[in-house]
Amino acid sequence: MLIERNRIIYFVFIVAVMILGLGSRYYADYLPKWTYLYFGDVLWALMIFLIFGFLFKRKHTLWIGVASFLFSFAIEFSQLYQASWINGIRGTTIGGLVLGHGFLWSDLFAYTMGIGTGILLEKRLFTNS
Repeated sequence: MLIERNRIIYFVFIVAVMILGLGSRYYADYLPKWTYLYFGDVLWALMIFLIFGFLFKRKHTLWIGVASFLFSFAIEFSQLYQASWINGIRGTTIGGLVLGHGFLWSDLFAYTMGIGTGILLEKRLFTNS
């Protein structure tokens, strides 16, 4: 579906998802284990979907979904590369949040769920179909 995205709404959603994602890590000791293991990755991919929607406000939802999917999977597969220079970046807070630390197959499933959630939310909230 082709929609014209409101950047203010997408910005608010991006910030809300970031807060939820960081909260799922910060309060991990108080939440169920699955929340720490998977929910943060689902939210990370949803955030990527929202960022792509924010940046490319006139692109088709499918385009945003595929771009988000490719970006997320590329980041995950990049974790198989363990050179000292990139591990130095991963060792920083922002580098670790963006690039991750180690490849996990389960993260690919979580990313798919997050991007799928973004597609469904966009369909339900921003279109009449």
